Amino acid sequence: MKKVAVIMGSDSDLPVVEKAINTLKEFGVPYEVHVFSAHRTPEESKEFSQNAAKNGFGAIIAAAGMAAHLAGAIAANTVLPVIGIPVKSTVLDGMDALLSTVQMPSGIPVATVAINGAANAALLAIQILAVEDKDLYEKLLKHRQAGYDKVIEKNKLIEEQYNN
Repeated sequence: MKKVAVIMGSDSDLPVVEKAINTLKEFGVPYEVHVFSAHRTPEESKEFSQNAAKNGFGAIIAAAGMAAHLAGAIAANTVLPVIGIPVKSTVLDGMDALLSTVQMPSGIPVATVAINGAANAALLAIQILAVEDKDLYEKLLKHRQAGYDKVIEKNKLIEEQYNN
């Protein structure tokens, strides 16, 4: 199975990124976690990105706040799918990171999830890997069913409590 890289621009992004890490663990997907800054360690970010495919990665998740150029900088140096997580900052509530992550030029796509949407970033990476991995595909189906069952059960409890 291919690995997923989880890269954050700063260790201060870890509380958000942990949701992606935990989701990958839940599905048994191998991963590596790194801190690379698009601005402070551009060469390391570039080297990692350029070598990611040959190092066994199938997707890259990149989380950054504020200027949030990390996902784009990584995408510029690989043809692997890159999933950006805009991280909420205290200044503009993550809108700056969202716009920096989603507004990529034609030819260098970055799939972008919601602000702080790390769990969905991991699920999207898993879906990408599941295209060629039947077991992972089956795990995703079970995960979806569990989500469905949970909502149906909550609905039943609400109906019993509030409907005459």
